[in-house]
Formats: sequence, structure tokens, C-alpha cells
Amino acid sequence: MKVLVVGGGGREHAIIRKLKENPRITELFAAPGNGGIGYDALRVPLAATQVEEIAAWAGENKMDYVVVAPDDPLALGLVDKLAEKGIPAFGPTAAAAQIEASKAFSKDLMKKYHIPTAAYETFTDVEAAKAYLAANGKWPIVVKADGLALGKGVIICQTPEEALNAVEEMMVGGKFGASGSTVVIEEFLTGPEVSVLAFTDGKTMVPMVSSMDHKRALDHDEGLNTGGMGTIAPNPYYTPDIAARCMKEIFLPTMAAMNAEGRTFKGCLYFGLMLTPDGPKVIEYNCRFGDPETQVVLPLLESDLFTIMEAVTQERLGEVEVKFSTGAAACVVLASGGYPEHYEKGKVISGLKNGQLLGADAVIYHAGTDQKGGQLVTSGGRVLGVAATADTLKAAVDKAYAAAEGIAFEGLHKRNDIGARALAAGN
Repeated sequence: MKVLVVGGGGREHAIIRKLKENPRITELFAAPGNGGIGYDALRVPLAATQVEEIAAWAGENKMDYVVVAPDDPLALGLVDKLAEKGIPAFGPTAAAAQIEASKAFSKDLMKKYHIPTAAYETFTDVEAAKAYLAANGKWPIVVKADGLALGKGVIICQTPEEALNAVEEMMVGGKFGASGSTVVIEEFLTGPEVSVLAFTDGKTMVPMVSSMDHKRALDHDEGLNTGGMGTIAPNPYYTPDIAARCMKEIFLPTMAAMNAEGRTFKGCLYFGLMLTPDGPKVIEYNCRFGDPETQVVLPLLESDLFTIMEAVTQERLGEVEVKFSTGAAACVVLASGGYPEHYEKGKVISGLKNGQLLGADAVIYHAGTDQKGGQLVTSGGRVLGVAATADTLKAAVDKAYAAAEGIAFEGLHKRNDIGARALAAGN
């Protein structure tokens, strides 16, 4: 079979390396991929958002299956366009992808179907938003851009001044373009955060192993918010009792709500959860695999990923086994100095051969790399993810950090405490 994976980051590399385990897949393509992905799949020079061109290319080159990994092409309807050409794909339709593409839609969905989430209000008028903030007596508060903003459209505001600035920047200054013309202002929840990815075909919901992201750029959860500086799985705060409660109160009700709205969700549904004193609540939904959560979840998947994906597309997920290892995984992100703000590209990466670290008991997932003149160079903020699995979380973390020592590039920045909070929680 010929399979195309749309996207070009660490998440896509993790998906591609897992798909390579299936002997039925004889040709793997990536659009656009990246320098490191090029060692594992043939690159197609099309941006993930070129949905018309990707659908046309998939048709002309007789792709048997397409995995659409990022949010933008899903929201732009790539799965729908592929369906028109008779090409099966993994991922939701544009209508179902609204669960991530519009925070106002997802919040209204949760309110309508009584799915636990933070109290909120939605605004399209800047003066109304400011008046709401002026009357608010509880701080901090959260201001969110309604649309897709590369995971950066959520601002936790500690003071009225910060909140007014956030609203002004989004709604007047156009900080996130059209995505910020509508804002959601919601209460600030407290408690451990948990990421849970789930396979669903609209009939069956199968949660994957839980994970914990580390969003802040610096140790001790300090510094700016990023796309994620590392992850661990499983998340020790996510106990079997909490998992059962989430299934009953959040996961299955979300699947049923999307069905009731005529937006059946088929693909990977991401639940960003806060374990509050009042029970688990949804912070956000994503309509696809999380990044970098995928880099620790898929290495623990013992079942065949492609078999599961096909079953999701064909609405027979309930017929296949989805089994995860009882071990643990850790991923440490190696980033460019200055990320998530200004950073330089084109720095030569040393220590890798054919994109991997020889002799190391770890996998290198490429997020922002390119090949120039026969050398591997940096091409993004998050450059590499160093992932390792082991029987215990401490062993997985130790292996990932030991492997990371073998890689170098100018300005390399990493957090040194990935997994520390989880280990302190008693895992």
C-alpha cells in the first residue's frame, strides 16, 4: 500500500515511524515532511495547508490511504476533499474539526451537552469584552483566541491590566489574525493537567495511555508558553478511578454530542483535562494527535497503528485490539536558543547518522530539521525530540537525557526537569 502522511513535525515523524512497522505499507510519503523525516519517507514538496494540491497529488499518485496529522488541513477540509476522490483518510471532516478550530463552538458544545468545563463567555465586541473584565472579581482569568493559533492563542492573565492587553492585542491588534477576532474569556482552573488522546470512529471510543506535557520554556515551569518542551507517559495523576470518570462524564458524552450535532468525529480526539477539586474538566479539545504527546504515546502502543487507523476510517474500531505497554516513556525536546520567540535557523546538527543516534537506546523524532549540502541543520524552534521507553518512568527519563547528551548544535536549549513533577507525584 502507498500511504501519505500530511505534516512536517515531530508528531508526524512519530506517526511515520510507527506506520513503518506494518509490512503492508510498501511506500510512505510525507507532505512536506522535514529533513529527518526524509530518512523514513519520501518527501512531497507541498505545504500541509495546500489542501487542493495535496488531494490532487494523492489522486494522481494513487495513494491508498492518507493520514492528515495537523489541525489546519483538517479544518480546511482535506479529509472531505480526499473523500470526494475516493481516497480513505485518517482524520475528521472539516465539520467535525470545528471542535478544535473554534473554541466558541467547543465551549458551546460542552455547555449544551453538560460536559464539565470552565465557566466562560464569548465576545465579538471588544468593548463588551472589556466591560466583562472590568466587572470580574476573580483572578487569574484566561483569554483565548477563538480560532487556530499554533497552540499560542491562550493567555493566562494574572491582573486586569494583563487581561485588557490580551483582549486588545487579539481583537484590535490582530495578534492572531482572524483567529482572534472572537475571544473566549473563561475562569482559571487549578489542578494537575492531563492529556488523553483517544481513537474514535463515532461508535467506539478507545483512550490511549495518558501523558503530561511541559509547556513552559524553562525549568520549574517558568518562562514563556511553547508548543511543548517535553512529555512523559503515563501521567501519574490520571488514576484508574479518574479514567473511568472521564470516560463516563467526558469522553463518551463528547462522542455522542458530536453525533447529535451531525458532526460525527472519526480520528484522534485529544482531551486536554484539568483534574480540579470538583473533578475532571475539559480545558480544550484538539481534533488530532497532540505534539509532543504523540512522541511518548505511540512508542508505548503495542498494537499496529495502521490497522487501528483503517478500522477508525471504516467505523469498525470496536473489532480491533488497541493495546499499550505497561511501561513508561519520556521525550525531551531539543530547541533552538531563543524559542519560542526569535531564533536562528541553519545550525549544523552533530551526533546523528541518517537522522538517528547510533548505539543509543532512544528514538530521535525530527521536528524542525532540514538537509542542506549533505548536512542536517536546524529549521525550526523545536528541533528534535529524544524519546525513550523503559519499565519505569525514571529509567525512561534517564535514558532520554543520556541520549540527548550525544547531540549538539549551536544554541541548543532544553529543559532539565522533564518528568520531575511526575516522579515527585510518586511514579
